[in-house]
Amino acid sequence: MTVRHGTLSALALAALLSGCAVVDWVMPKKGLPQETFTATLTGKTAWSTKVDSIKFPLNVVVVGDRLVVADSDGVLQALNPANGQSIWRGDIKGKPSAAVGSDGRFAAAVTEDNELVVLDAGKKVWTKVLTTPVKTAPLVAGERVFVLTVDRQVMAFDVLDGRKLWEMRRPGEPLTLNQSGVVSSYKDTLVVGQGPRLAGVDPLRGTLRWEAVVGSPRGTNEVERLADLVGPLGRSGEMLCARAFQLAVGCINAERGVQVWSRNNAGTVGVSAEGDLVLGADSVDRITAWKLSNGESAWSADQLQGRKLSAPLLTGKLAVFGDSEGFVHFLSRETGKTQLRLATDGSAVVAAPQAVAGLIVVVTAKGGVFGLKVD
Repeated sequence: MTVRHGTLSALALAALLSGCAVVDWVMPKKGLPQETFTATLTGKTAWSTKVDSIKFPLNVVVVGDRLVVADSDGVLQALNPANGQSIWRGDIKGKPSAAVGSDGRFAAAVTEDNELVVLDAGKKVWTKVLTTPVKTAPLVAGERVFVLTVDRQVMAFDVLDGRKLWEMRRPGEPLTLNQSGVVSSYKDTLVVGQGPRLAGVDPLRGTLRWEAVVGSPRGTNEVERLADLVGPLGRSGEMLCARAFQLAVGCINAERGVQVWSRNNAGTVGVSAEGDLVLGADSVDRITAWKLSNGESAWSADQLQGRKLSAPLLTGKLAVFGDSEGFVHFLSRETGKTQLRLATDGSAVVAAPQAVAGLIVVVTAKGGVFGLKVD
């Protein structure tokens, strides 16, 4: 994610009137120097497959025994993560504006024409026209489809027939991001990002249960105070951890609905949390691991600066990032030192790596899907 500063200034008034986005996704530059290191792990590509190109940032959905991904032509696929083979595929008949959401059976995506399309095992079952653009993957859960629009309105639809069940409109920020936000769940609570706040919502009624601030915006104008929460959301136990755009990383106790800690950290992509750590990279790709309990720094690493890193993955003993040239970097969870680097197809890794079926799965801008095995 790159902020076009000239565009921000020129579009500030329009954004204030529309409540929509002023930030566009730009493919990063290539040709950056690589770190020199001695590998202490071995790895290989266990399988790879190809979908159409990916021209928008996305999150790969891992649901049980399958991966679900959308390409830029609107073809949705569920893949077997053990071998990359297709389980089902379907076409939403439009270019998606955001990633796909799925519960394994039903899949939901929104097109650039603001159509919410739901498929059942690859077959279209209903379509709804929305009045506001969407840049965040819908959440499919509990026989409902939850949609977060760019102005941070939340809507719930019945997954079977498309009936709108409720919508939640709250006083919004004057400026919001044209980037994937936060819509997730914790037990029986829907969790959404609204400005710099994380909100817990009753998924049956659309009423607010709790609200906590991740980071307090600073600055003297709307552009400087832009602090939307960006995905993905990190979760470890009852702690939900998020990034406020170019401002801070913070963790919320979802049982109590209160902020536990917040640390200034100017970044543009989400974080990962597992066990006792939270992991993220700032806007110059300096990596920090924070202690989950109190936000103290566990370690930091700067060997990947300037490589336009993807959102991270914490899994087992590894901290994993993709970069703008399709390399996947495996760092030690304990120290942040690089242990292994694997290549894909030379194009940017456009989603946070995912751990599934004993593999690390990454997706690239050229539409490559890779299952990487690390020993």
